Amino acid sequence: MGKIDAATQRLQLQEQRRKVDFDSYDITVDELVRRVSKKRIEIAPAYQRQFRWDEQRQSRLIESLLLGIPVPPLFMATNVDTDRGTTWEVVDGLQRLLSLTNFLGDDTAREVARLGGKALRLTELEKLDSMQGSTFGELPADIRTGLEDRPIKVIVLNDKSDLQVRFDLFERLNTGGVRLTDHEVRECVFMGDFIDLVSELSQSEEFKRVVLLPKSSQQDGTAQDYVLRFFAFVERYQSFDHSVKDFLNDFCGEAARNPRREERAELFHRTFALLAATFPDGLRSRKGTTPVNLFEGVAAGAALALLEEPLLQPLVDTSWISSDEMKKLTTGATNNRSRVSGRVEISKRRFLRAQ
Repeated sequence: MGKIDAATQRLQLQEQRRKVDFDSYDITVDELVRRVSKKRIEIAPAYQRQFRWDEQRQSRLIESLLLGIPVPPLFMATNVDTDRGTTWEVVDGLQRLLSLTNFLGDDTAREVARLGGKALRLTELEKLDSMQGSTFGELPADIRTGLEDRPIKVIVLNDKSDLQVRFDLFERLNTGGVRLTDHEVRECVFMGDFIDLVSELSQSEEFKRVVLLPKSSQQDGTAQDYVLRFFAFVERYQSFDHSVKDFLNDFCGEAARNPRREERAELFHRTFALLAATFPDGLRSRKGTTPVNLFEGVAAGAALALLEEPLLQPLVDTSWISSDEMKKLTTGATNNRSRVSGRVEISKRRFLRAQ
């Protein structure tokens, strides 16, 4: 790669910086918990699944705040909704925010945050052992108000920031617990009707009959990723250009603005009813699971065939999915436009030929 001149580097830096728009606030612990209770801070389901701190780590955070020890800032992103007003969603700091809610929050706040069990009792404190075993309500009033009034820095990415910037921010900053998959990040960035639809459809019986996932991928957003790929490749496969992540992000952003829930759900259910009848034991490879590239081609091809011929019947002969031609398009370096189009269009032709 040739050397890039300094002027080009500076210009690129300026252009990328202009896409990022932040505000910084110092917000009291009490106000943060209140915002959770009022649903003014949203916690995406993908993040909610990642609450991993045990009582000791939660207690250490509370102890640090009581002692006046600085804690890292929370990162949020702004969402503007004409019905609900402005809300924030957690980008980084979920463990800290839920720990605060678990200790200071009333029943409403803890229910909104989906925190099961009883409120946190402080445990294994290093400096404040006299508070061992205490709940928030059992502390003296002056200590409670002192904790409530403690400010925490909150950095907020504004709603007008570029969605790709927001995706990158989630990727770079989701450091707590288990790292999120690409689709779990999308669940945070593109929260709304379309993402909700994707999650709902991933739990449908016909989808589960067709798509067989290893146990390790059943709780990390992989099923939802397959559903998203289905819609993206049905609607946009001809414009695919090498980067799956960017392709899915771009599609997800546009679908979030125009969910078309009923139309998309209807096509999904018709397609997977057809696929479940065609592949009663699931769309599987020799390993017994559903390879994503094969899924993209077969599922999108079946849907496109149904759009041309609504009365399609299930296929009897499915040997073509393991043919040399299909293997060439679904194994190895397959993420280019010609191979994506190839596997979708072969599948479409096979389903239409059954008529």
